[in-house]
Amino acid sequence: MSKVTVKDMDVKGKHVIVRVDFNVPHKNGVITDDNRVRAALPTINYLTEHGAKVILLSHLGKVKTEEDKVKNDMSIVADCLAALQSAPVKFVNATRGPELEEAVKNEKEGEIILMQNTRYEPGESKNDPELGKYWASLADLFVEDAFGSVHRAHASTVGIPSNIPGCVGFLVEKEVEVLGGALNDPKRPFVAILGGAKVSDKIGVIENLLKIADKVLIGGGMAYTFSVAKGGKIGTSLLEEDKVDLAKEFLAKGEGKLFLPVDTVVANDFDNPTDTKVVEAGEIPDGYMGLDIGPKTIELFRNELAGAKTVFWNGPMGVFEKPEFAVGTEEVCKTLAGLEDATTIIGGGDSASAAKNLGFADKFSHISTGGGASLEYMEGKELPGVAIIPEK
Repeated sequence: MSKVTVKDMDVKGKHVIVRVDFNVPHKNGVITDDNRVRAALPTINYLTEHGAKVILLSHLGKVKTEEDKVKNDMSIVADCLAALQSAPVKFVNATRGPELEEAVKNEKEGEIILMQNTRYEPGESKNDPELGKYWASLADLFVEDAFGSVHRAHASTVGIPSNIPGCVGFLVEKEVEVLGGALNDPKRPFVAILGGAKVSDKIGVIENLLKIADKVLIGGGMAYTFSVAKGGKIGTSLLEEDKVDLAKEFLAKGEGKLFLPVDTVVANDFDNPTDTKVVEAGEIPDGYMGLDIGPKTIELFRNELAGAKTVFWNGPMGVFEKPEFAVGTEEVCKTLAGLEDATTIIGGGDSASAAKNLGFADKFSHISTGGGASLEYMEGKELPGVAIIPEK
């Protein structure tokens, strides 16, 4: 798949509306992690340097109440963006109307307008055709550069490019290239590592990866549902009872390529554990819960990853937020960081946070900026915000 990119467009003197992902974590009006703003800079800088008049759209948080509006005011991002690059940034506290239209009309080449949170508009998440048409009327061209939102058919991701010519920015181009390569033409052996709490969150991904990967390693909370499917005892560990039969199906389909933990770190309490120990998988005593993979599993996973040429990882191996249960996730990070001549991909979400928190971010070939989007892509699903952009 080769989509039209921003480099294929003549942008000089044109109003270019860019869907970015500025959904940044923030507390008391202060951004606590500006990585998403930084990730958008290559596309923004390319446009301003080539004489475009740039209009940026993004959502920030969930907006259901007036209190949410106050909390998720996009003006905090304008200050951050202005500090990170040299082009003039004008924040417009509106999503439509005379103030926005006047600002666009007076915008000069190389300038940036950041408008207010797209979710202030109730029609945004419903892909209201009138809203998409209105936003499109402000510009000549559209650039999709918010990979974290392309799995949603919203007015700002699908509505706008339904009305004006569209292309992908550098961030989305790279995501599609790297994830598409892993999905459609991986260097082998291709190993997938899936963790996290629930089987239900990863059904489609497990199903698809069992078809295309050489091995699938399962860790995290969802491993205990598989353990029950094998007849194991899991104490008070996380269990999705309604997914046990599905886990049995996956075990049958994945025979020889699906690998589960062989031991687990358990504790007698989640919040205040007074007794922590390692037990065999499927032999967790009553009153104990599994909170991380054990040392034998770490060794097993290390051996199964040896020689891998493509690795896709989504989901931590345990409750990595607590240091005593972060060992499994940390060891997977270390193992992947040490693989030679391999394409290592983190599919966003908690595993991306874990890699960054543990200091391994720069050891991976690619860390996706969209957890939900990358998972849907690896399921083989069409991403509406990418599908709407024409092929070259």
